[in-house]
Amino acid sequence: MRARKKKWAEGELTANELLITEPERYKGAWREFFGNGNPLHVELGCGKGRFIAETAADNPDINYIALERERQVIISGLRRARESGVKNIGFILADVDRLPELFGAGEIKKLFIFFCDPWPNRKKWAKRRLTHGNYLKIYKMLLNGTMHFKTDNRELFEFSLEQFSGNGWNTGDVTWDLHGGGAKGVMTEYEEKFASAGVPIMYCEAAPIDPGSSPG
Repeated sequence: MRARKKKWAEGELTANELLITEPERYKGAWREFFGNGNPLHVELGCGKGRFIAETAADNPDINYIALERERQVIISGLRRARESGVKNIGFILADVDRLPELFGAGEIKKLFIFFCDPWPNRKKWAKRRLTHGNYLKIYKMLLNGTMHFKTDNRELFEFSLEQFSGNGWNTGDVTWDLHGGGAKGVMTEYEEKFASAGVPIMYCEAAPIDPGSSPG
């Protein structure tokens, strides 16, 4: 569903200092942007920003980047983070395909992919899934740590586990019902809605066996 346009959107995009307008300038130098050597955690598809803003507020000794491609969606995250006063966060309006332009080899310590578009499991569409092997090759180059993945789509979860296994990633902490025994961790808006309705949320962590290797 396309996000509804908000009257205050352009003003937020123009005035919010947390939006990084030339992120490619900091490739390999995000320590300079944040002014410290703290670890860098990145969320792909931050949506309305609840997870990334609350997590950043709880962890001031970690730097966070929220990447979102939808203009009408990122503004909600920008406003949430601005109003909370969190400083260890930056937002980038860009598609995931631009990651190699934005981050250096091994620069990311944690990567979060929560509730990405599941896309139909057909050859021409499956390649768009953010856990497809083509994307995993890119993440492997940029990540020196772990990926954290959540979905409510069982088919996507099974597909993702297969992709991790077949593309040189180890998986751990695999669960098919993350909140079955009670809520765990900071949830996205989408996650809270469906978990409270009894929809199982699947989760796993994954780490490249050979981090820092280039795609190709």
